[in-house]
Amino acid sequence: MLDLLMVLAFVLYGLCAGMRARGKASQSLHEYFLAGRTIKGWRAGVSMAATQFAADTPLLVSGLVATAGVFALWRLWIYGLAFLMLAWVFASGWRRAGVLTDAELTRVRYSGPAVVPLRLFKALYYGTVINCVVLAMVLVAAIRIAEVFLPWHTWLPSGFYQVILGVVEASGLRLGESIGGLDRATATTNNLISIVLILAFTGMYSITGGLRAVVQTDVLQLSVAMLGTLAYAWFVVDAAGGLAGLTDRLVELYGAQRADQLLSFAPSGVGDALMPFLLIVGLQWLFQMNADGTGYLAQRCMACPTDRQARIAGLVFTWVQVLLRSLLWLAIAIGLLVLYPFSPEEAGGAGFTAAREALFVTGIDALLPPGARGLMLIGLLAALASTVDTHLNWGASYWSNDVYAGVVAPRLLKRKPRNEELVRVARLSNVLILLIAMFIMANLGSIQTAWFVSLLFGAGMGSVLVLRWLWERINLYSELAAMVASLVTAPLLLHMLGTGPAQEWIRLGIMSLVTCTAAILVSFVTPATDERTLDRFYRRVRPFGFWGRTAVRCGVAPSASLKALGRRLLAVAITALSLYALLFGMGRLLFPHPDGESWPAWSCIVLGMALVPVWLYLALSDRFDDPDELHAPAGK
Repeated sequence: MLDLLMVLAFVLYGLCAGMRARGKASQSLHEYFLAGRTIKGWRAGVSMAATQFAADTPLLVSGLVATAGVFALWRLWIYGLAFLMLAWVFASGWRRAGVLTDAELTRVRYSGPAVVPLRLFKALYYGTVINCVVLAMVLVAAIRIAEVFLPWHTWLPSGFYQVILGVVEASGLRLGESIGGLDRATATTNNLISIVLILAFTGMYSITGGLRAVVQTDVLQLSVAMLGTLAYAWFVVDAAGGLAGLTDRLVELYGAQRADQLLSFAPSGVGDALMPFLLIVGLQWLFQMNADGTGYLAQRCMACPTDRQARIAGLVFTWVQVLLRSLLWLAIAIGLLVLYPFSPEEAGGAGFTAAREALFVTGIDALLPPGARGLMLIGLLAALASTVDTHLNWGASYWSNDVYAGVVAPRLLKRKPRNEELVRVARLSNVLILLIAMFIMANLGSIQTAWFVSLLFGAGMGSVLVLRWLWERINLYSELAAMVASLVTAPLLLHMLGTGPAQEWIRLGIMSLVTCTAAILVSFVTPATDERTLDRFYRRVRPFGFWGRTAVRCGVAPSASLKALGRRLLAVAITALSLYALLFGMGRLLFPHPDGESWPAWSCIVLGMALVPVWLYLALSDRFDDPDELHAPAGK
């Protein structure tokens, strides 16, 4: 009963948030998707972290640690570099651009007859294909959570339940594999009821209140999710014998060599495929679709009132995302290795990854007492809701702003759409996106496999998305070339190399090389962006990097943009060194290697803490806020 009351209170809060924000959200797309640019930096950063907390990510972490050890989590941690680049380099540009979506940036940044088709293509590709695949991954995690905690076949009246069950059997619908031994029809019926109710709850406040409601609920959702995760970590570690005994228990269960591999923060040599690992980690943070913040991260930055607030948003997000949540999930994943050991034969069997992912959920039911279990359940529901609401809001922004307002209304209907009309389209788009995501979800298996596939498709865009901010020569044909190369190369690589993790480094390396080469070559053989367009973009955004010719035309010293980029990259390096030093130091101190020494961990902690005041001063000072920074006269 206590667990149920906590869940109901959480649901009521979300619905109230949607109703409170409804009035302002209905005024225009600017209010609906950017909250009138009034979101404080820390709230925007917390909202980003809540979205990426995601119900599927802790399950993914449990699967990665069991299959490849702690060092595999660098696949997630390395994104901190991209997040810090967003905070220090790109956040201000997104905010100054004055656009509603990243697809709309094509109108501001490029010129030529293909601007509208590119904008439309990106809206459909990111807003529908990529967005719905990510949503489907989250929903796969949701049904695994729901099966354990929401046994509708025992709760609902038999007659009512049998009607739904009959419809499911007649349709042949199948939503995932049961992790609790239920027959397929019962598991699918339970999952269907759970998904419909969860999405109805999330959709009501997200569709009604827009970004204001999303951010307001995200702040509470992340707080609850972190508290629930902390409680779960406490009980898991306690059941496993305490922090002091984790390493010894792993050695007893798996042997010293295997325990060392599981706890290692880096590959332990060539035998662990050092080169493939370094290639993946070195490329993955840049060659991905969010390399410059494209998507809901950029949306949060655009919703901030000042450049400084946008920078703070990126920094808050990075530290919560990479350090705080990672240490809690790490404790849970390692504790589960002790409480639920496996043999080498089991590790090599089919379905092992999916089973270890599901163990994160079943462990909650088995290890947590009432109250704590309800808190963690709310935490998982909050993580799910905060991801779903963001992807709905973000996806709908493409359909309403770029597809309907940018193409359908002016070119097909031959009229300018009204604000009320656009908001209605935005709300209807949420429903369409949900239906597509549910269709994809029904055909997904392991979250890890789906993650690998989505990374591959996104890998083709990262370099060109970053370069368009840093290099004036990038044009719309560069982006088109990268997208076409990605769409052609990805299916070929999946067909020839499969989706297994062993070939991941080859797939990623080939995709990165092909798409980056295509984008750069096309940049030189196609017409450059119109000078007037570049000049308007430069004066509005004041981008950093290689903008010498445009700068001179705008009366600015040709080296000003490059020097500004150098200062920001130095800030990225300082912050990254502080972040990863603390992550490594605290991780090694909490989860030491067998017979390992503690001085490297303490050294990293001291270094990381010493750098905190430095990057914090830079972030809060006005050093990077001077609007005249890039307006020094040419020749000075």
